Amino acid sequence: MKWSFMNKPDDGRPKYLVVNADEGEPGTCKDREIMRHDPHKLIEGCLVAGRAMGARAAYIYIRGEFYNEASNMQVAINEPPFPADVGVFGCPTTVANVETVAVAPTICRRGGTWFAGFGRQRNSGTKLFNISGHVNTPCTVEEEMSIPLKDLIERHAGGVTGGWDNLLGVIPGGSSTPVIPKSVCDEAVMDFDGLVAVQTGLGTAAVIVMNKQTDIIKAIARLMEFYKHESCGQCTPCREGVGWMNNILKRFVKGDARPEEIDSLWEVSKQIEGHTICALGDGAAWPAQGLIRHFRPVLEERIQQYRQQKSAQASN
Repeated sequence: MKWSFMNKPDDGRPKYLVVNADEGEPGTCKDREIMRHDPHKLIEGCLVAGRAMGARAAYIYIRGEFYNEASNMQVAINEPPFPADVGVFGCPTTVANVETVAVAPTICRRGGTWFAGFGRQRNSGTKLFNISGHVNTPCTVEEEMSIPLKDLIERHAGGVTGGWDNLLGVIPGGSSTPVIPKSVCDEAVMDFDGLVAVQTGLGTAAVIVMNKQTDIIKAIARLMEFYKHESCGQCTPCREGVGWMNNILKRFVKGDARPEEIDSLWEVSKQIEGHTICALGDGAAWPAQGLIRHFRPVLEERIQQYRQQKSAQASN
Protein backbone atom coordinates (compact mmCIF):
# COMPACT_ATOMS: atom_id res chain seq x y z
CA MET A 1 0.00 0.00 0.00
CA LYS A 2 2.86 2.40 0.79
CA TRP A 3 4.14 2.07 -2.74
CA SER A 4 0.79 3.18 -4.15
CA PHE A 5 1.13 6.56 -2.41
CA MET A 6 3.92 7.40 -4.86
CA ASN A 7 1.56 7.07 -7.82
CA LYS A 8 0.67 10.73 -8.17
CA PRO A 9 1.22 13.48 -10.72
CA ASP A 10 4.83 14.53 -11.17
CA ASP A 11 5.48 17.90 -9.57
CA GLY A 12 9.15 18.08 -10.51
CA ARG A 13 10.52 16.87 -7.21
CA PRO A 14 12.63 13.68 -7.19
CA LYS A 15 11.32 10.56 -5.50
CA TYR A 16 13.34 8.38 -3.15
CA LEU A 17 13.07 4.96 -1.56
CA VAL A 18 14.25 4.60 2.05
CA VAL A 19 14.55 1.06 3.41
CA ASN A 20 14.32 0.79 7.19
CA ALA A 21 16.86 -1.76 8.43
CA ASP A 22 16.85 -0.40 11.99
CA GLU A 23 15.58 -3.68 13.37
CA GLY A 24 15.59 -3.21 17.14
CA GLU A 25 12.53 -4.89 18.60
CA PRO A 26 13.47 -7.68 21.04
CA GLY A 27 13.19 -11.12 19.48
CA THR A 28 12.99 -9.76 15.92
CA CYS A 29 15.87 -10.51 13.56
CA LYS A 30 14.33 -11.39 10.20
CA ASP A 31 15.78 -8.39 8.36
CA ARG A 32 19.23 -9.13 9.73
CA GLU A 33 19.07 -12.65 8.30
CA ILE A 34 18.29 -11.32 4.82
CA MET A 35 21.21 -8.89 4.92
CA ARG A 36 23.50 -11.51 6.40
CA HIS A 37 22.76 -14.41 4.07
CA ASP A 38 21.18 -12.98 0.90
CA PRO A 39 22.03 -9.27 0.50
CA HIS A 40 21.43 -9.43 -3.25
CA LYS A 41 17.75 -10.09 -2.61
CA LEU A 42 17.42 -6.73 -0.84
CA ILE A 43 19.43 -4.89 -3.50
CA GLU A 44 17.35 -6.36 -6.31
CA GLY A 45 14.19 -5.54 -4.37
CA CYS A 46 15.29 -1.91 -4.14
CA LEU A 47 15.69 -1.84 -7.91
CA VAL A 48 12.24 -3.32 -8.45
CA ALA A 49 10.53 -1.04 -5.92
CA GLY A 50 12.42 2.01 -7.12
CA ARG A 51 11.46 1.33 -10.69
CA ALA A 52 7.80 0.86 -9.76
CA MET A 53 7.57 4.18 -7.93
CA GLY A 54 9.94 6.13 -10.17
CA ALA A 55 12.52 6.70 -7.43
CA ARG A 56 15.75 8.48 -8.27
CA ALA A 57 17.74 6.60 -5.60
CA ALA A 58 17.33 4.15 -2.75
CA TYR A 59 18.86 4.47 0.71
CA ILE A 60 19.13 1.59 3.16
CA TYR A 61 19.38 2.66 6.80
CA ILE A 62 21.17 -0.04 8.83
CA ARG A 63 21.51 0.24 12.59
CA GLY A 64 25.07 0.63 13.87
CA GLU A 65 25.11 -2.71 15.66
CA PHE A 66 24.67 -4.48 12.31
CA TYR A 67 28.25 -3.86 11.22
CA ASN A 68 28.76 -7.26 9.56
CA GLU A 69 25.42 -7.03 7.79
CA ALA A 70 26.28 -3.54 6.50
CA SER A 71 29.62 -4.88 5.27
CA ASN A 72 27.83 -7.71 3.45
CA MET A 73 25.55 -5.20 1.75
CA GLN A 74 28.47 -3.05 0.63
CA VAL A 75 30.33 -6.05 -0.77
CA ALA A 76 27.23 -7.05 -2.73
CA ILE A 77 26.80 -3.51 -4.07
CA ASN A 78 30.46 -3.32 -5.09
CA GLU A 79 30.39 -6.57 -7.05
CA PRO A 80 31.13 -6.16 -10.76
CA PRO A 81 27.95 -5.81 -12.85
CA PHE A 82 27.08 -8.04 -15.78
CA PRO A 83 29.47 -6.99 -18.60
CA ALA A 84 26.65 -6.63 -21.13
CA ASP A 85 25.23 -3.89 -18.89
CA VAL A 86 28.38 -2.23 -17.58
CA GLY A 87 31.83 -3.34 -18.69
CA VAL A 88 34.87 -1.63 -20.17
CA PHE A 89 34.89 2.13 -19.45
CA GLY A 90 31.47 1.69 -17.81
CA CYS A 91 29.88 0.74 -21.13
CA PRO A 92 28.08 -2.42 -22.34
CA THR A 93 30.72 -5.04 -23.15
CA THR A 94 30.84 -8.54 -24.61
CA VAL A 95 33.64 -10.86 -23.50
CA ALA A 96 34.35 -13.50 -26.16
CA ASN A 97 37.10 -16.04 -26.73
CA VAL A 98 39.60 -15.99 -29.59
CA GLU A 99 38.21 -18.90 -31.59
CA THR A 100 34.66 -17.53 -31.64
CA VAL A 101 35.72 -14.13 -32.92
CA ALA A 102 38.30 -15.47 -35.39
CA VAL A 103 35.76 -17.64 -37.24
CA ALA A 104 33.31 -14.76 -37.74
CA PRO A 105 34.93 -13.40 -40.97
CA THR A 106 34.76 -16.82 -42.61
CA ILE A 107 31.10 -17.22 -41.67
CA CYS A 108 30.34 -13.76 -43.09
CA ARG A 109 32.21 -14.56 -46.29
CA ARG A 110 30.72 -18.01 -46.90
CA GLY A 111 27.45 -17.71 -45.03
CA GLY A 112 25.89 -19.25 -41.96
CA THR A 113 24.30 -22.06 -43.97
CA TRP A 114 27.72 -23.17 -45.20
CA PHE A 115 29.13 -23.21 -41.67
CA ALA A 116 26.10 -25.04 -40.28
CA GLY A 117 26.58 -27.69 -42.97
CA PHE A 118 29.44 -29.20 -41.00
CA GLY A 119 28.73 -31.62 -38.18
CA ARG A 120 25.22 -32.64 -37.21
CA GLN A 121 22.11 -30.95 -35.89
CA ARG A 122 22.68 -29.03 -32.63
CA ASN A 123 26.42 -29.63 -33.08
CA SER A 124 27.17 -27.85 -36.32
CA GLY A 125 30.24 -25.98 -37.52
CA THR A 126 33.97 -26.53 -37.26
CA LYS A 127 36.22 -26.72 -34.24
CA LEU A 128 39.90 -26.32 -33.43
CA PHE A 129 41.15 -29.51 -31.83
CA ASN A 130 44.45 -29.64 -29.90
CA ILE A 131 45.75 -33.22 -29.96
CA SER A 132 48.58 -33.96 -27.55
CA GLY A 133 50.00 -36.71 -25.39
CA HIS A 134 50.87 -40.16 -26.67
CA VAL A 135 50.34 -39.57 -30.39
CA ASN A 136 52.88 -39.70 -33.19
CA THR A 137 52.33 -36.16 -34.49
CA PRO A 138 50.79 -33.79 -31.92
CA CYS A 139 48.94 -30.98 -33.64
CA THR A 140 46.24 -28.34 -33.65
CA VAL A 141 43.77 -28.88 -36.46
CA GLU A 142 40.46 -27.41 -37.59
CA GLU A 143 37.96 -30.17 -38.25
CA GLU A 144 34.23 -30.47 -38.57
CA MET A 145 32.20 -31.12 -35.48
CA SER A 146 30.96 -34.68 -34.89
CA ILE A 147 34.08 -36.34 -36.26
CA PRO A 148 34.70 -39.70 -34.54
CA LEU A 149 37.46 -39.44 -31.94
CA LYS A 150 39.39 -42.35 -33.44
CA ASP A 151 39.31 -40.76 -36.91
CA LEU A 152 40.48 -37.42 -35.50
CA ILE A 153 43.51 -38.98 -33.82
CA GLU A 154 44.50 -41.27 -36.67
CA ARG A 155 43.87 -38.81 -39.49
CA HIS A 156 45.64 -35.80 -38.03
CA ALA A 157 47.91 -36.96 -35.19
CA GLY A 158 49.40 -40.05 -36.78
CA GLY A 159 47.60 -42.38 -34.41
CA VAL A 160 48.32 -43.46 -30.85
CA THR A 161 51.93 -44.21 -29.94
CA GLY A 162 52.14 -47.99 -30.11
CA GLY A 163 48.90 -48.29 -32.07
CA TRP A 164 45.23 -47.90 -31.25
CA ASP A 165 45.21 -51.11 -29.21
CA ASN A 166 47.83 -49.52 -26.94
CA LEU A 167 45.38 -46.76 -25.98
CA LEU A 168 44.50 -46.48 -22.29
CA GLY A 169 42.20 -43.48 -22.34
CA VAL A 170 41.58 -39.96 -23.58
CA ILE A 171 40.70 -36.70 -21.91
CA PRO A 172 38.62 -35.31 -24.81
CA GLY A 173 37.99 -31.68 -23.89
CA GLY A 174 40.85 -30.34 -21.82
CA SER A 175 41.90 -31.08 -18.27
CA SER A 176 38.51 -30.31 -16.73
CA THR A 177 36.62 -33.02 -18.63
CA PRO A 178 36.37 -36.61 -17.34
CA VAL A 179 38.71 -39.18 -18.85
CA ILE A 180 37.17 -41.95 -20.96
CA PRO A 181 38.71 -45.42 -21.52
CA LYS A 182 39.54 -47.02 -24.85
CA SER A 183 36.26 -48.95 -24.90
CA VAL A 184 34.40 -45.63 -24.97
CA CYS A 185 36.88 -43.94 -27.29
CA ASP A 186 36.24 -46.57 -29.97
CA GLU A 187 32.81 -45.09 -30.72
CA ALA A 188 33.01 -41.57 -29.23
CA VAL A 189 31.90 -38.65 -31.40
CA MET A 190 33.60 -35.29 -30.94
CA ASP A 191 30.75 -32.88 -30.37
CA PHE A 192 28.71 -31.56 -27.46
CA ASP A 193 25.93 -34.16 -27.42
CA GLY A 194 28.16 -37.08 -28.32
CA LEU A 195 30.54 -36.55 -25.42
CA VAL A 196 27.81 -35.74 -22.91
CA ALA A 197 26.25 -39.08 -23.83
CA VAL A 198 29.41 -40.85 -22.61
CA GLN A 199 29.62 -38.76 -19.41
CA THR A 200 32.32 -36.33 -20.44
CA GLY A 201 32.39 -33.10 -22.46
CA LEU A 202 33.86 -31.25 -25.43
CA GLY A 203 35.17 -28.42 -23.24
CA THR A 204 38.07 -26.68 -24.97
CA ALA A 205 38.46 -29.56 -27.45
CA ALA A 206 41.97 -30.22 -26.13
CA VAL A 207 42.39 -33.95 -26.72
CA ILE A 208 44.92 -35.50 -24.31
CA VAL A 209 45.82 -39.04 -25.38
CA MET A 210 47.26 -41.54 -22.89
CA ASN A 211 48.59 -44.96 -23.86
CA LYS A 212 48.93 -48.01 -21.63
CA GLN A 213 52.32 -46.89 -20.35
CA THR A 214 50.56 -44.03 -18.50
CA ASP A 215 50.10 -44.06 -14.73
CA ILE A 216 46.49 -42.87 -14.89
CA ILE A 217 46.30 -42.17 -11.16
CA LYS A 218 49.42 -40.01 -11.30
CA ALA A 219 48.11 -38.18 -14.37
CA ILE A 220 44.83 -37.22 -12.69
CA ALA A 221 46.67 -36.33 -9.47
CA ARG A 222 48.83 -33.92 -11.47
CA LEU A 223 45.72 -32.22 -12.83
CA MET A 224 44.34 -31.91 -9.31
CA GLU A 225 47.54 -30.20 -8.21
CA PHE A 226 46.92 -27.62 -10.93
CA TYR A 227 43.34 -26.94 -9.79
CA LYS A 228 44.42 -26.67 -6.16
CA HIS A 229 46.97 -24.04 -7.18
CA GLU A 230 44.46 -22.13 -9.30
CA SER A 231 41.64 -22.02 -6.74
CA CYS A 232 41.15 -18.48 -5.46
CA GLY A 233 39.77 -19.84 -2.18
CA GLN A 234 36.58 -17.76 -2.18
CA CYS A 235 34.18 -20.71 -2.21
CA THR A 236 34.50 -23.13 0.70
CA PRO A 237 33.62 -26.28 -1.32
CA CYS A 238 36.41 -25.52 -3.78
CA ARG A 239 38.96 -24.22 -1.28
CA GLU A 240 38.59 -27.12 1.14
CA GLY A 241 37.37 -29.84 -1.20
CA VAL A 242 39.97 -29.49 -3.94
CA GLY A 243 42.73 -29.44 -1.34
CA TRP A 244 41.31 -32.62 0.18
CA MET A 245 41.05 -34.32 -3.23
CA ASN A 246 44.62 -33.29 -4.02
CA ASN A 247 45.90 -34.83 -0.80
CA ILE A 248 44.06 -38.11 -1.19
CA LEU A 249 45.06 -38.49 -4.84
CA LYS A 250 48.69 -38.07 -3.83
CA ARG A 251 48.19 -40.99 -1.47
CA PHE A 252 46.40 -42.98 -4.15
CA VAL A 253 49.47 -42.59 -6.38
CA LYS A 254 51.44 -44.55 -3.78
CA GLY A 255 48.50 -46.70 -2.72
CA ASP A 256 48.70 -45.42 0.84
CA ALA A 257 44.94 -45.25 1.33
CA ARG A 258 41.93 -47.30 2.37
CA PRO A 259 39.52 -48.74 -0.24
CA GLU A 260 36.60 -46.83 1.29
CA GLU A 261 38.41 -43.57 0.54
CA ILE A 262 37.58 -44.08 -3.12
CA ASP A 263 33.93 -43.53 -2.28
CA SER A 264 34.90 -40.61 -0.06
CA LEU A 265 36.72 -39.00 -3.00
CA TRP A 266 33.61 -39.44 -5.13
CA GLU A 267 31.39 -37.90 -2.46
CA VAL A 268 33.66 -34.88 -2.02
CA SER A 269 33.73 -34.30 -5.78
CA LYS A 270 29.92 -34.31 -5.82
CA GLN A 271 29.84 -31.80 -2.96
CA ILE A 272 32.08 -29.48 -4.99
CA GLU A 273 30.28 -29.93 -8.32
CA GLY A 274 27.65 -27.24 -8.84
CA HIS A 275 28.33 -25.54 -5.50
CA THR A 276 30.85 -22.87 -6.50
CA ILE A 277 30.57 -19.40 -8.02
CA CYS A 278 32.78 -20.16 -11.03
CA ALA A 279 33.39 -23.35 -12.99
CA LEU A 280 36.82 -24.12 -11.52
CA GLY A 281 35.25 -26.31 -8.84
CA ASP A 282 33.49 -28.39 -11.48
CA GLY A 283 36.73 -28.57 -13.45
CA ALA A 284 38.47 -30.08 -10.45
CA ALA A 285 35.66 -32.49 -9.57
CA TRP A 286 35.13 -34.04 -13.00
CA PRO A 287 38.63 -35.52 -13.53
CA ALA A 288 38.34 -37.32 -10.18
CA GLN A 289 34.90 -38.62 -11.14
CA GLY A 290 36.18 -39.91 -14.48
CA LEU A 291 39.06 -41.70 -12.76
CA ILE A 292 36.73 -43.46 -10.32
CA ARG A 293 34.03 -44.20 -12.91
CA HIS A 294 36.35 -45.97 -15.36
CA PHE A 295 39.54 -46.86 -13.47
CA ARG A 296 38.34 -47.87 -10.02
CA PRO A 297 40.00 -51.32 -10.33
CA VAL A 298 43.34 -49.57 -10.91
CA LEU A 299 42.88 -47.61 -7.68
CA GLU A 300 41.94 -50.75 -5.76
CA GLU A 301 44.90 -52.65 -7.18
CA ARG A 302 47.30 -49.84 -6.24
CA ILE A 303 46.04 -49.88 -2.66
CA GLN A 304 46.36 -53.66 -2.51
CA GLN A 305 49.91 -53.58 -3.88
CA TYR A 306 50.93 -51.00 -1.29
CA ARG A 307 49.52 -53.14 1.52
CA GLN A 308 51.37 -56.19 0.24
CA GLN A 309 54.63 -54.24 0.08
CA LYS A 310 54.19 -52.98 3.63
CA SER A 311 53.41 -56.49 4.85
CA ALA A 312 56.49 -57.88 3.10
CA GLN A 313 58.68 -55.18 4.64
CA ALA A 314 57.25 -55.85 8.08
CA SER A 315 57.89 -59.59 7.80
CA ASN A 316 61.50 -58.97 6.82
